[in-house]
Amino acid sequence: MLFMPMDTSDFTKGLSDVEKRQVPFATVNALNDTAKDVHDHMQTRMDSVFDRPTRFARNAFMVWRANKSTLTAEVKERPSVGARHFLKVQEQGGARSNTGLEKLMQSRVSFGGHIQAVVPASGAKLNAFGNWSPGERNRVLSAIQSQRETATNTTKDSRKRQSKRAGYFVPRAGSKLSPGVWKRQGKKSLTKVLHFTTSMPTYRKRLGFYDGAEEVFEAKFPIHFERTLARALATAR
Repeated sequence: MLFMPMDTSDFTKGLSDVEKRQVPFATVNALNDTAKDVHDHMQTRMDSVFDRPTRFARNAFMVWRANKSTLTAEVKERPSVGARHFLKVQEQGGARSNTGLEKLMQSRVSFGGHIQAVVPASGAKLNAFGNWSPGERNRVLSAIQSQRETATNTTKDSRKRQSKRAGYFVPRAGSKLSPGVWKRQGKKSLTKVLHFTTSMPTYRKRLGFYDGAEEVFEAKFPIHFERTLARALATAR
């Protein structure tokens, strides 16, 4: 979050009474125009540091507009973003929190180790943003649930039902296959869809929200203020 408060006392020195009355109006408009510049800059920045950022990522920030009472504009996360949005890790660096998918896997899968992170493998189907396809994700979760149910019900009929489902499965403990989700195609073809890791990925700082926002503010606010003050004085009565 970036606050852009403004003390106008330096701007009012040497101004006439008419000009002083227009300063708050000009300041509010200049702050709001600058906040929009900061917001636009962050969206453009995401396009350069991330690979195909989703709409959810690009719309993570909003502008809280200034008024004459506050003389403060803010560029901040939307209330819907939540406390564990991945952009926080991209700004600060470090390990990310578990996703909802990873929590589901942790509760449903046993492979001889504790799942920390789930990462798409080369065989995963990806969407236009490079993320795992929701359609395949749902099929995998269904298959894993079926595999779990079969593990606790080993009757002939249950094994037969399992064999008819989509060929996604998690190798048993001790398997020669690496931990994750695999897809069986035919009798001999195996493709890995997901990797399971026992540690969380660690990220370096990438977004640079605060530094970039401050640079935009310092560059843009004087220009906007000069323009909005001139406009306010031209229309003053």
